[in-house]
Order: sequence, then C-alpha cells, then structure tokens
Amino acid sequence: MGTPVGMGMPRGMGMPGGFRMPGGRAGRAGGMGGIGLIVIALIAIFLGVDPRFLFQGGPLPDPSYQERQSPPSPAEEELKEFMSVVLADTEDTWHGLFEQLERTYQEPTVVLFSGAVDSACGYANAAVGPFYCPGDRKVYLDLSFFQELGERFGAPGDFAQAYVLAHEVGHHVQTLLGISDQVRQVRATLSEADANALSVRQELQADCFAGIWASHADRMRQVLEPGDIEEGLRAASAIGDDRLQRQAQGYVVPESFTHGSSEQRMRWFETGYSEGVLGACDTFSADQL
Repeated sequence: MGTPVGMGMPRGMGMPGGFRMPGGRAGRAGGMGGIGLIVIALIAIFLGVDPRFLFQGGPLPDPSYQERQSPPSPAEEELKEFMSVVLADTEDTWHGLFEQLERTYQEPTVVLFSGAVDSACGYANAAVGPFYCPGDRKVYLDLSFFQELGERFGAPGDFAQAYVLAHEVGHHVQTLLGISDQVRQVRATLSEADANALSVRQELQADCFAGIWASHADRMRQVLEPGDIEEGLRAASAIGDDRLQRQAQGYVVPESFTHGSSEQRMRWFETGYSEGVLGACDTFSADQL
C-alpha cells in the first residue's frame, strides 16, 4: 500500500509575494509550453470541478469523468491554476534531469481536496497536511492548508506555496529513483528512534530536491524575484519538527523528529538551490544534517 510522506505539519492561501511562474497568475509569458499550459489554466478556471478531484501534470483526464458538484471559490480557483503552473514547471526540471541520468521521468498526479481524501496509502483528513503516496504516485494537497501556512505558521507568499508542492514532488522523485523503497525496507528493521532518524534524512532530501527545482527554474526560466528564496526558507523553517513541537507542547523531543529541525530543513533546501545537482542531496551519507 505504501506509506505516505509529507511536509510534517499539522495541516493551508497566503497570496503576497513576488514569485512569477511563466504563464501563471503573475502574468509572465513563455517558458512553460504555451498551448498546453493555457489548456491547463483554462480547465482549472472554468470547469468548476469539486476540489477533491485531481488535475494531472501530464495529459489531463477527460472532464466528463470529473464529478461536478458545488463550484470552487475564486480563491480555490486561483490556487488550482497556480499549482497547475508550478507542477508543469517541476516537470520541465525533472524531465531534463532524468534525461541526464538516461532515465524517463514519469509525471505525478496532484489531487486537490477539501477536508478528507482516500488514497492508496489510506484515508487521510486535513490534519495530515500535504502528503505524497508512493502507492498511487499522487501528491495530495488540502486546499485549506495554504491559508494556515500563512496565517498560523507565518510563511505566506506564492513561493512558499510552490515550495510545498516541490517538496512533495521531491518524494515522487525518490520513488522513481528507488530511494523510497530502500528506506521503507530498512525502516522495517530498525527501532522507532532509528526509523525516525532515517525518515528525517528522507524528508531533508525532499527539501533538497525542492531546492534543485528552484535553482533550475530560476536559471533556465528566470521565474524567481527578490525575496522568493527567503519565502521558501521561511516555509521550511515554519514546519521544522522543533518549532512545531515547541508550539504544540512547549518542549522539543529530538529523537521523535521525523522531518528535521527548522535549521536542517532550511539548510538542505538552500543546498539544493545553490548546488542544483542531485549529488548534493545525498542526505543518507551526510555526517552532519
């Protein structure tokens, strides 16, 4: 069935910020594959599908197979459009990097939902937060999560939202490279504390992969603006295990960490961004996280 992996945050539309994706809501043209992106954006804006149903990064499903219920709010429509653009840009990056490895990148599916969702990894409600399920190779995003990211955790902005999706896509990359299977097999033989420590390394690598995407997106398509990386770092810091534990219970239990501290998450995202290569993200053999 697979074990879900995600942001490590209890449950988010912080809209401020200067992040501009090509063809996205900031209105910069080019770089994403014009006609295909326009189709994605139009479908996201005009179909009025229920938020629980998915849009895909590759060929979109026939709209007739999508159940029409109450129309999404304007804010949800805007978020759906933005996420479709970010997803397409992650695909541009990872297709290129997989070609360098002489491998084929298989695009993930993103499922946008409200309240609760059923996945190959089991039933999940909004308290789980964003997660990736290797069992069905889908990224699950609760639409209300991003509002909490800005209002409750102090990490608003378009790029903070993009970082969340890029982190989950990082888990998809781990699945395609066989890393997730290896981690799952080893975790089954470990104590709880050691299994948690291995999970931290897997999550920090996904943060590093998100940084790689940001690096390539900016270098190849010039999509970042001043302050965007700081937004991403704030988001990484906001969902560090130490910060979340301190907020929830007033103290920190390092041996229970599963995603890494705020400092670690920021460091590995920044490593991926500054280096821009997969080899820089080997968190599993790093002496210091």
